[in-house]
Parts: sequence; structure tokens; C-alpha cells
Amino acid sequence: MADFKLVVSDPKTGKAYNVDVTGAKSNKFIGKPIGSEIEGDAAGLPGYKLVITGGSDKDGMPMRGDLPGASRRRILVSGGVGYHPVADGMRKRKLLRGSEVTGDLVQLNAKVTGYGEKPLDELVPKKEAKKEGAAAGARPAKK
Repeated sequence: MADFKLVVSDPKTGKAYNVDVTGAKSNKFIGKPIGSEIEGDAAGLPGYKLVITGGSDKDGMPMRGDLPGASRRRILVSGGVGYHPVADGMRKRKLLRGSEVTGDLVQLNAKVTGYGEKPLDELVPKKEAKKEGAAAGARPAKK
């Protein structure tokens, strides 16, 4: 079974929320292409509607919406997702992932299109920030 970190963006507030999707709930995402709408129940967000906007796999390869299928491919790109040229007319062959969601993905991005009764702040638990200092595994400063 696939496990995802689902990053849900809320266009109204401009905030993004991290939701862990594991087990059988992750199967509702498998096989869906970028741009498809999914019920928020699959991510623990009842009443919400989400649209898949992208993602990346275990090696950091981004998904590209205009690349059909699920596999990685080396394609010649002149801009867009995965490559931002420095000058006009520059092209480069890049390794990118297709637009279909597979079990190889680690992060999946989505945005909210339909809202539920409860706000996202209540549905998504907040994670505590890491503590500073030696307790967090920081190295002591060199002298």
C-alpha cells in the first residue's frame, strides 16, 4: 500500500495543510491523473472536495500534467513544471514523472474546490515545532 504526504492548499486563506494518507484511503488516489476531483473523505476531510494539482516521487521528480501515464521519462522541455530556463529559447532534457498517481509518490499536492462544514484548522491537527538546542539534535557551535 502507498503512503502519501498530502499537501492541501486552501485558496481562500492562502494556507497549506499537511495530511498523512495511509492504508486503504491512499487507494482512492491511485490511478487518478492531475486535475481529477476527489472527495475529501479519503484524506480525513469530510465534506471537502479536492483537485489533484501535482506531486513528487521518492527521488524528488515532479509530476507533469501534460505527460501521460505514470512512469518517468526524459523529455525535452522549454519551461513549465520541472524546468525554468534562464534565457529565452533554452531547452533541456529533464527526467519527469507522468501525470498519473502511483504508489511511488511521496508527496501529493491538492487544492480545495468545495468546502465542508468545519474549517480546515479544526480538521487538521497542528504539529508542534521542534525545540531548539541539544534536545533537538543540534551540534554545538565550534570555537
